[in-house]
Amino acid sequence: MFTHPQIWAGIDRLAKEKGWSPSRLAREAGLDPTTFNPSKRHTNQEKPRWPSTESLAKVLEATNTSLETFVGLMSDIVPNGDGLRSRRLRSVRYHEASQAGLFDGSGLPVGDAWDEIDFPGIADKHTFALEIQGDRLRPAYRDGDVLVVSPTASIRRHDHVVLKARSGALSVGILLRRTAQRVELEAPGDDEGKLTFKVNNVEWLSRVIWAKLGS
Repeated sequence: MFTHPQIWAGIDRLAKEKGWSPSRLAREAGLDPTTFNPSKRHTNQEKPRWPSTESLAKVLEATNTSLETFVGLMSDIVPNGDGLRSRRLRSVRYHEASQAGLFDGSGLPVGDAWDEIDFPGIADKHTFALEIQGDRLRPAYRDGDVLVVSPTASIRRHDHVVLKARSGALSVGILLRRTAQRVELEAPGDDEGKLTFKVNNVEWLSRVIWAKLGS
């Protein structure tokens, strides 16, 4: 699962690694130079426009980039020559994550009441994992899925996020809108709909940078 901003971030990071602009990256791949322009990333109605699979395949071939490396660029994951380095992440079951003492006021994991899992190549030491149990978040997430969450990653519209209210309740969804007064999420569960929170009732909001699907 990758979001529209992550796909485009991967393209931008790949171009930057080569010392190119997005326009040159497109030219080197045999595409129209405007293919990856920021103006092409949304329609006139502000709906997300995704790069085609064919365009991505041409870019990877032209830059001699593996799919694994590109996935890392999309996900704030750091690749190396042998694949993706592992980092031990703090981990907790999603339904237990609202208990006191697991996070500070900005959403950074604290304390010793965490399990740990190994996960490839996460650079941010504050990143943590939420393990999904049960069907509460279907169809977006299933029993056994793992959400990798970064409290320090930038957040844009349409990103998958985790929100903790000051009441302690945890919510996961897609960011629809954030203003000075409220935060609106699209809920992922069976009763899919819009969740609205007053800003002064939100303790923290963090981005899901990876979703590992369970077996």
